[in-house]
Amino acid sequence: MFIEKSLTNYISDVSSGAPTPGGGSVSALVGSLGAALTSMVGNLTVGKKAYDALDEDIKKEIDNNMKEIQKLIERLEEIVDEDTKAFDEVMDAFKLPKGTEEEKKARTEAIQAGTKTALEVPLECAEKCFQVLKLQKVFAEYGNANAITDVGVGALLAYAGVEGALFNVKINLASIKDEEYKEKIEKEVGSILTESKNLKEEILKVVYSKL
Repeated sequence: MFIEKSLTNYISDVSSGAPTPGGGSVSALVGSLGAALTSMVGNLTVGKKAYDALDEDIKKEIDNNMKEIQKLIERLEEIVDEDTKAFDEVMDAFKLPKGTEEEKKARTEAIQAGTKTALEVPLECAEKCFQVLKLQKVFAEYGNANAITDVGVGALLAYAGVEGALFNVKINLASIKDEEYKEKIEKEVGSILTESKNLKEEILKVVYSKL
């Protein structure tokens, strides 16, 4: 499993001539790091004097967001490997025999099914990174002031996870024949991308105002 490797080994695997781990796996890793930085800011905030002076509602939001971020970190770590498995499923489908009409039909169906999986995994990655962005603003506004740049880096990484994962969704979507399915996914992609960009800019605006 890639997620269990050292950073040095993972980077070496990415830089090799092998097609995996690729952009989808890296997007999940980047998103998890963005979430991890946000969690770090939370841990540097809770229990400090400035935190104790906050309104109870804000403290509750910080505490709840930290719990949700931890769940997102764990899921994104899993997607680091799931993205590679999804790619392998498509490659296996292309290797199926196509000598007869029945074999051709079965192969086409397997390719279509595998391609859907190969786009649904990065789509979930984008959704999870989007959720990270939704949870970050309170840390920019009320987190430990000494860690404000970490909030900014966290937002940039979470957004990179979103857009990077959506690249993989879009390239796989081009091979899907189910037009109704394609239209549904395209709308979802557009919505996630637009909202994520807006959230990133909102967070960065707060970060820059405190530098």
